[in-house]
Amino acid sequence: MADRPLVGRIIDWLRAGYPHGVPERDYNPLLAILRRQLSEEEVEHVSGELISEAAPPPEPISKIDAGVKITAVTHELPHDDDVSRVQHYLEEHGFPFDDAPLAPPDPSPPAGSSPSNPSAGRGAPSDGPPSPPAGSSPPAGRGARSASDEPRDHRTDAPNPPTDDETTDNPEDQP
Repeated sequence: MADRPLVGRIIDWLRAGYPHGVPERDYNPLLAILRRQLSEEEVEHVSGELISEAAPPPEPISKIDAGVKITAVTHELPHDDDVSRVQHYLEEHGFPFDDAPLAPPDPSPPAGSSPSNPSAGRGAPSDGPPSPPAGSSPPAGRGARSASDEPRDHRTDAPNPPTDDETTDNPEDQP
């Protein structure tokens, strides 16, 4: 086991600090200190995989991709300091790193518009979908109306003529 000297040093350190055993109230702080972190070799391995999978010309490597690779190595959720170490390694070797891949887009105005005229370079603002041209019928499909959607006379003494949707091409059903 390659980590045995490290484990032995940790046990010696704990015995020196707690000669009569670790009190229960100190378990959580000790576990936080002793959490798994990437070794230097693992940082290089994770970074190397990210570099080899990066899209050319080197697209920024995202914090999410780094976290996924770290999780594959540690089998635990990545810690911020491990992600930071991978980020530092990548940037040190000339690879861009995207620290906020899910951040909202920059709200700066698009090219061609000015702060005094925000709609310059764009169409006029709209309150909804565009209206169909005058004189045209609505498109068929979802939301289209048919003759059977029209109100019908429900009086018992007045028969309702069948609508186009209700007629059939079967000659036996014809009078």
